[in-house]
Amino acid sequence: MTLIQSFQGSASDGTALTAVYAEQPASSVALAMVFPGTELPRLVYWGRPLSAPETVVGLYDALRPQRVSGALDYTAWPSVLPTQSESWIGAKRFEIRRDGRELFCKFAVTDIKAETVEGGNAYEMTIKDGYPQWNVAAEPKRTPTITATAEDVEQGVKLIWTCEVDVSGLVRQRATVINTGEGRLEVGKVELGFPVPADATEILTTTGHHLHERSPQRQPLTIGRFEKVSMTGRPDFDATLLLSLGETGFGFTRGNVYSAHVAWSGNSVLSAERLPYTTGMLGGGEMLFGGEITLADGEEYTTPWVCGSFGEGLNEVASRFHSFIRNTHRDWNAEYGIALKPRPVILNTWEAVYFNHDYDTLTALADKAVESGVERFVVDDGWFGSRRDDTSGLGDWEISQDVWPDGDKSLKALADYVHGKGLEFGLWFEPEMVNPDSDMFRTHPDWVLKPTPGRLPMQGRTQQVVDLTNPDAYAYVYGAMDKLVGELGIDYIKWDHNKLVTEAVSPYSGRPAVHGQTLAVYRIFTDLKAAHPGLEIESCSSGGGRVDLGILEVADRIWGSDCVDPVERADIQRYTSLLVPPEMIGEHVGASPAHSTHRATSQELRMAMAFFGHMGIEWNLLKEPQADIDKLAEWVAEFKKHREWFAVDTVVHSDAADPAVRVDGCVMPNKAAAIYRFTQLTTSQTYPAAPVRLPGLDPDKVYAVSPLDVSLDLVKQDITNGQSPLGWWNPEGVKMTGRALETYGIRPPSLHPAQAVLFKVVEI
Repeated sequence: MTLIQSFQGSASDGTALTAVYAEQPASSVALAMVFPGTELPRLVYWGRPLSAPETVVGLYDALRPQRVSGALDYTAWPSVLPTQSESWIGAKRFEIRRDGRELFCKFAVTDIKAETVEGGNAYEMTIKDGYPQWNVAAEPKRTPTITATAEDVEQGVKLIWTCEVDVSGLVRQRATVINTGEGRLEVGKVELGFPVPADATEILTTTGHHLHERSPQRQPLTIGRFEKVSMTGRPDFDATLLLSLGETGFGFTRGNVYSAHVAWSGNSVLSAERLPYTTGMLGGGEMLFGGEITLADGEEYTTPWVCGSFGEGLNEVASRFHSFIRNTHRDWNAEYGIALKPRPVILNTWEAVYFNHDYDTLTALADKAVESGVERFVVDDGWFGSRRDDTSGLGDWEISQDVWPDGDKSLKALADYVHGKGLEFGLWFEPEMVNPDSDMFRTHPDWVLKPTPGRLPMQGRTQQVVDLTNPDAYAYVYGAMDKLVGELGIDYIKWDHNKLVTEAVSPYSGRPAVHGQTLAVYRIFTDLKAAHPGLEIESCSSGGGRVDLGILEVADRIWGSDCVDPVERADIQRYTSLLVPPEMIGEHVGASPAHSTHRATSQELRMAMAFFGHMGIEWNLLKEPQADIDKLAEWVAEFKKHREWFAVDTVVHSDAADPAVRVDGCVMPNKAAAIYRFTQLTTSQTYPAAPVRLPGLDPDKVYAVSPLDVSLDLVKQDITNGQSPLGWWNPEGVKMTGRALETYGIRPPSLHPAQAVLFKVVEI
C-alpha cells in the first residue's frame, strides 16, 4: 500500500500548492500538509486515515484565514516553524544571530521530497509456549518521510526540515540549520510546532518535585502562551513528559488529544500557544545558551526530534510512544545479537543498607534475594574511594580498600558470590558528578563545568558536574567504568545523576556546554553497551529527574522516583507511563513505613503497585519475618508468569469518576486477556466503591473475570471492609462481554483505604 502521496493544485487566489498526505494504516494515523508556493508547510490534517487523500489539496482553501482589520496583510496561519515573515507575532520560535545581530528569516522552499523510506527492521510477533516472541520481518520498515529544503539566500541561512510518520503512529519532526553565509551564525532556538484543531482547548501537563514527580495539572488553552521550560541540564522533576492539548474533558479513554514531547535529555521547552488569529500551536525544542551553538560557514546544527502523538484518549497517545521505544530496543538487540529476555527481578541495596556495606551482610542479603525469586542483585552507592557518605569520594572510581579490601571479602568476591547464586550483578555509578572532596577534583579542577575560572556553580548534594565535553575527562570516566565492567563481570549499571546542571560553561571550550554534555552522556551509554553486549544500564536522576525519549533510546530502564511509597507511586507511575512502557519503569517493593514518607502500608499494596513495571525490591529482607519473605516470593512468582506479556501489552488507565480510586491495566495485543489493578487510595463518597470500567478490551468478546490468585483471599489479607461476599470474587469469577465491562463496568471489592487488588480478564 502507498504510505505517502503528493498532489499538485492551485488555491482560489492562484497560489501553486503542493500537498503531501502520509499515513500508517496499522497504527490508524494520518498526516497531511500543504506547501503554498515556496513557503514552509501548513499542517492541515492530523488524525485517522482519510478515504480520499487527493482531497487534501482543498484543505488549504478550506482552512486558510481571511485578512481582517487592524492586522498585517496576511493573517497568521502558522507553518511548522513560524516567523514574523509569515505574520507570526507570538513568541520567537526561530532565533538566530549573525555576529551578534538577530536575523529575521524568510525561507523559500527549493525542494520537497515525499517518499517512503525503506530501512531499519520491521518486527513480527508470534506466540511460543504461551509467551510472545519477536522476529525481524523479511521486509524492512517503511516510513513515510517528508523532507523540505528551504533557504534565505540573502541572509545565508539554509534549513532542511524532516518529518516522519513512524510505524508506531508517532510523528517526528526535526530541522537542520546550515550557515551558508560569511561570519558566524549563532543558534538560539528552533522550536518546531504542530498546529491543532480549534476544539483542542484544554492543556494537560505534569509538575512535581523530588519524591513527587508527575503530578497532573490542567488548565484551558487561553490566548497567549503556556510553556514548560527545563533549564537544569535534564528534564528534572517538574518536567512534563508530554504537553497535551485536547477536547475539553479529555481523559485516558475519551476525547481527541494531541501530545508533544522533545526527545532530548538536556535543556528544552514544550509549549502551547494561541494568538487571537490562530488555533492552538503545540511544539517544542532544545533551549540553548548564548554562544552554545555557533556555526562557521558550512557548519550545521540539527535539532532533537520533536515528537507528536494523536489519539482518542491518552491511552492511545501513550501506546504510540511505547511502540516506538520498544522497537528501538529491538533494533539494538538485533544489531548486537542480544537475545531478548524477561525483565529480571531486582534487589537494590540502597534502602536496605545505604552506605553500610560489608561482605557478610550483602552475601546474606543475596541469599534472601534468591529465596524471594530475585534474579539481579545491585550494589548501590558507597563502594568506591572515600565514599562513606555523600560528601566525599564521588569521581574516584576505584574500589575502596576500606570497605572492600582485596581478598576473600572483596567486591570481586561478592560479585562472584552473586553470580554463583545464579544472579546477575549490578553496580551504582554517578559518572557525570564529582565531590570537591575527591582525588579526581583535587587533581583535575579544570574537569568541572563552571561559569568562571575562579567560581564554581551552586553546589547540590555537595557535588559539581564533570565536563564530559573535555576529551580527557570523558576518557577517564569511560575508561574507569569499562575496566570495572570487565573486571567484576558487571551485568547492570545503575547510572545516577543528582546535581542540577547550572552555570554550565566548559573550561575546555570556554562555551556553555549542556548540548555537548548531553551528547557525551548518550555516547558513554552506547559505547559501554556496544563494548559489552548484553550490559544493561538504568537511568536514575535522583529518581525521576531525567525521563525523556532521548535517554530512553539508550537506557534499558528508568527509576520512576526515589519515593517507593505505593500511595505516592500510584500516580507517579500512572503519569510516567504516558511516555515510558511499563517494563522500563523501575517499580520496587519497599519497607513499611516508607523511608521517604514514613507512611505505613500493607505488603499487598506495595507488591500490587510494583506488579506491572520492572519489578524490584528496595528492602532489607534480613530484618523481615519469614512469613513476609514467603509472601514476597509468592507475588514475585506470580509476576514472572506475566512479565513477558507486560512487555508487549497495551497499557490502559480508566477514567474513574471517583477521585479516590485508580484502575490500571495491561491488555494483550490481541485483546485475548488482560490484568487490571484496582486501588482504593482513600475512602470514597460511594460506599462500597462504585463499579469501575475496564478499557482496552474487544467489545464483542466474552470474557471470564476473576481475581488473580495472590489477591483471592481478601479476608486473610485483612484488606477488605466488606461484610458479605462479593459475588464474582472467587476462582470461577463471572462471564461478561467487553462492551459491558467498558461501559457499566464491574463492582470492585470494598477495600480499606491504601489497598489494592489484581484481577484477570480472559477470553472464553
